Amino acid sequence: MSRDIELKNRWEDLVSKLSKQFADGDTLDLDAIIYLIGVQELGQFNKKYKKDEKVNLMHIAICRLLEPYGYYEFDYFDADGWPHYKVKELLPNLKAGEQQVLMKEAIVNYFLERDYIS
Repeated sequence: MSRDIELKNRWEDLVSKLSKQFADGDTLDLDAIIYLIGVQELGQFNKKYKKDEKVNLMHIAICRLLEPYGYYEFDYFDADGWPHYKVKELLPNLKAGEQQVLMKEAIVNYFLERDYIS
């Protein structure tokens, strides 16, 4: 099976599974999944987040997702338990479609590492 088809199938399986678990079957989009990863990485589950905190959660997720690709490196946890990352390498200029494929691949790999999907 080609890499693109395998990624597409894993992505669809992941979206289906996460949507059933977190959205009562409504289909989660890419941003919603990134947000969920941010909450997972922060580890503070039973909390209502303000708008700026939601943006920060998505930033945490993106940093964590792109860390294995060499773009970010974990730096430290602040006094409130929020992880901070430093930039190791600037992201290349990618077209919107290429960005989406990179993020989907990173998300699938994240959930493969956690044995959430196979």
